[in-house]
Amino acid sequence: MSDLPAAGGRQEPQGNEEFMLEPVPRGARRSWWAMFAIWVGFGYVPTGLIVGGQLAGQGGQPGMPFGQALLAIATGEGLLLALTFLLGYAAMRTGLNLSLISRISYGRKGMVLPMLIMACLTLGWFASITGMVGDIFKAALGDVTGVTVVNGLSLEYVLLCLLWGAVFTYSAWRGIAAIEKISSAATPFVLVVAVVVAVMMVGEAGGMGAVLRQAATRSGMTPGTAVTVLIGAWIAGVIMGVDIFRYAKNAAHVLVGAAACFVLTNPLLNVVGYLGAVATGNSDFIAWMVQKGVILTVLGVALWVLALWTTNMSELYCNALYVGPSAESLGARWPRGRIVIIVGALGSVLGALGFYSHLFGHFITILGAAFVPLAGPILADFYFVRRAEYATANPNDMPPVRWPAILSFSAGAVAGVAFQYKLPLPFDFPSGLAALIITFVLHLSLSKAMAKRPEQRQVVSPGFASPMAERS
Repeated sequence: MSDLPAAGGRQEPQGNEEFMLEPVPRGARRSWWAMFAIWVGFGYVPTGLIVGGQLAGQGGQPGMPFGQALLAIATGEGLLLALTFLLGYAAMRTGLNLSLISRISYGRKGMVLPMLIMACLTLGWFASITGMVGDIFKAALGDVTGVTVVNGLSLEYVLLCLLWGAVFTYSAWRGIAAIEKISSAATPFVLVVAVVVAVMMVGEAGGMGAVLRQAATRSGMTPGTAVTVLIGAWIAGVIMGVDIFRYAKNAAHVLVGAAACFVLTNPLLNVVGYLGAVATGNSDFIAWMVQKGVILTVLGVALWVLALWTTNMSELYCNALYVGPSAESLGARWPRGRIVIIVGALGSVLGALGFYSHLFGHFITILGAAFVPLAGPILADFYFVRRAEYATANPNDMPPVRWPAILSFSAGAVAGVAFQYKLPLPFDFPSGLAALIITFVLHLSLSKAMAKRPEQRQVVSPGFASPMAERS
């Protein structure tokens, strides 16, 4: 691993590698606006609308009144905000991506399994969001060619998925600078349009008073279930945030980025989805927009393609940061750009073949329940067990395996899947969050019990300059 360059003007990564195998130096950190814009774009996905619709009892399902929904949104998003900040602060202080910071907890080779799970998860999300773009154009244009290619999917759907998959891949290949530029351009547009469309839908339904009277009749969903839905929808994104926040300059910038997603964007989409479900019967407002003429149809398509663009290039960007360091831990050096192109092509093909329609739900649920606990050892180590080591240790110098993290993560992953499918928790407590708590506590206990093992000793790398040792 290379030494850190001296701070000064903006430093860019060498050879399009995006600091994949080294800390982000202070001179390469981004502005508060970059953190804000990236996280608005990252958080602007249909998931927020769908969750809002669930809280409203869309489709005759159990729901809750608007006031209770607002309280559930505040609670769920508040928990996500806190967890995002804790992980983001660790990333900011160390400058390390998720793979490298995991080496300190799991060991140089021990981090491979959790990172491969993350790589599969982000590949699935990339393929699914690519498929969402195809669905958007299908909703707007209908079946233009009348030609069915595969899995009941039309020719234009397949071609559009391949086209936009290539666009997303190129953007991710360009790196954090492209993510920042596209997100900065999209942020004002997507936020304003969401608010305007919500006002229009409510107005068409007779005004806010009429919508709230209808919302007061929604019942059957408990507060625990509502918070579970909110947390479950975004816990994966919280952990991925490490790869973005390593570019933050200070703790305030981390808070700005986290708040952009979990105080502004996600709650806004939750509320718009709720009101849309009550006012029109559909939380996805693009379905409403395409019924209102050409102008709103074009605006709706542009809005969601732009919003999904900002999210999907981040998915692929992070994927390379899981695959590359994992390969390097096993003795192979794969350039980041090559990883992005190969995974992007694979994800585009999967999206065109209907991954989103046929496999997305179970795939994401299983991996989501299993991978969330990987953050437990990182949080425990950074804040309690081995905080000093982050300032002295080159992640390349870690022992092959650190067993407390491996064992606690394995137990947490099994618990997460069991809670999701076999042993539902009281009050519908989120399975992923419960597994994370179990992993965190178990890691603390095992670290104390195994403290005298050789691999648990603090690593000090002579000559290594860590951002952790600098003032932030």
